[in-house]
Amino acid sequence: MMGDGKRTLVLLLSLIHHLMRALVCYSQPGNFVLLLQNAGIASMHTAVTHFNTVVFLDRTDIGSSLINLTNGVCRENPNDRVSPHDCTAHSVLFDIATNTVRPLFIQTDTWCSSGAFLPNGTLMQTGGDYDGFKKVRYFSPCPATGTCDWVESEKELLAGRWYASNQLLPDLRVITVGGRGVFSYEFVPDQGLGQFDLQFLRDTNDQWNDNLYPFLHLLPDNNMYIFANRDSILLNFYTNTVLRRYPRIPGEPRNYPCGGSSVMLALDNANGFSIAEVLVCGGSNMYAFSNPAGQFGASQTCGRMVVTAANATWEMLTMPMRRNMGDMVLLPDSKVLIINGAQNGSQGWMDATNPCYNPVIYDPDTNQFEVQAATTIARVYHSTANLLPDGRIIVAGSNTHEFYTFTGPFPTEMRVEAFSPAYLDPSNDWQRPSFVSYPSVIRYGDNFTVSVALPGNLAGDIELTLASIPYTTHSFSQGQRQLKLAVYPTQSTSQGSIFIVTSVAPSYILAPSAYYMLFILHNKIPSKAVWVYVSF
Repeated sequence: MMGDGKRTLVLLLSLIHHLMRALVCYSQPGNFVLLLQNAGIASMHTAVTHFNTVVFLDRTDIGSSLINLTNGVCRENPNDRVSPHDCTAHSVLFDIATNTVRPLFIQTDTWCSSGAFLPNGTLMQTGGDYDGFKKVRYFSPCPATGTCDWVESEKELLAGRWYASNQLLPDLRVITVGGRGVFSYEFVPDQGLGQFDLQFLRDTNDQWNDNLYPFLHLLPDNNMYIFANRDSILLNFYTNTVLRRYPRIPGEPRNYPCGGSSVMLALDNANGFSIAEVLVCGGSNMYAFSNPAGQFGASQTCGRMVVTAANATWEMLTMPMRRNMGDMVLLPDSKVLIINGAQNGSQGWMDATNPCYNPVIYDPDTNQFEVQAATTIARVYHSTANLLPDGRIIVAGSNTHEFYTFTGPFPTEMRVEAFSPAYLDPSNDWQRPSFVSYPSVIRYGDNFTVSVALPGNLAGDIELTLASIPYTTHSFSQGQRQLKLAVYPTQSTSQGSIFIVTSVAPSYILAPSAYYMLFILHNKIPSKAVWVYVSF
């Protein structure tokens, strides 16, 4: 038996351990807040609209959801493999202001589909599985009190695209690339051009299909950087010409089902927006998907590469923890949030374990990662994270099961959270800027001005960032990009701490015409964003 002295020592050490752990947890920046206990669906696909609403979208062949369609409406679809007669919703519209949802009607299967916002703010959603294989759907957003809903187009894709990726182009078309067993790309609208073969997709298509949901980044030279599996190319999509092949990234495969993620770091006016850097983080052992019982450790590395450099090479970084299925979000201060995911296994039904409860923030200027405060909710397969105009990140979804399952490990997750980075801490409010006036439309190449209010005197740098609104699914935010705009000398006014900031709208290649969130920052502390329409 343990003596009293030894027992006391063990208890004391245990107490110290718990206190130290609590102190570490307390000292970690950021915090999570539960916004909604039950959204009615588990969001596999998420997009924020310029009406300050959020579209949540799941599969249609998943059986009944937990939210009914309204006014006695039901979905009649004899091709649905689970619920030909279905009176529940598989998409909802979340109101940021009230934390409530309104059911939306979606007809065909959107499983593992792709999407992009069009210049007029309409969300275009493409492909899926089963009867949704070639479908094109549109959601034209409206105020939260409106009745806007999904509309399916009679015009279909040229190829069935399941696990494809989309990107809005400067010429106002959308390119959609790849898909399971599809080694081509096409445009919407297609303008009679047909689809274009891309041998690169065949070359990267191993026996585990590790090239699905390819990472697309539109570069400042109007060419497309495409990353799949461990390789990447530069594509001239006007001439269907591969201009260059990049070095292979070290380590594991990075695309679905290995579940890494990627962002293009903020383009910066300081270098004329001429330098584009791509960051690819996480992934899984190449055998993880075919051998889920092995529960191989996920990747702990990120690769960073200046893809516009003549001698482009990967700079490898080590994350604080292993991670697959992480979502990467460009924050208003141009840092990168890596959130959600697991430390073992891969994407797939119950193929991952050991959730990553702690997000991390990567600072491109210092090359450092900072561990953030933890959530209590596992966000693994089919989870999402998107930047909101107030600087928070909305986090939704997670369903590791083929159907909605609320028992056992990793039950289907209907809760919606928001993560607030440290820049939203009230201790920073003394230097937080806010917009007094701003143009609702900024036109390419034109100067524009905004009026900015500060709680006190100007005490540091003023910055402007322009952030797109992406379509997020399967650990990749399609269409995500950010620009650090030029800021000309500020002028104070007679109205106290109000300053006039002048900038210039970027070119249509740098920022394809669309709605963007415009943030102003004072000493890296962001305002709430205002919506601006960038146009010709």
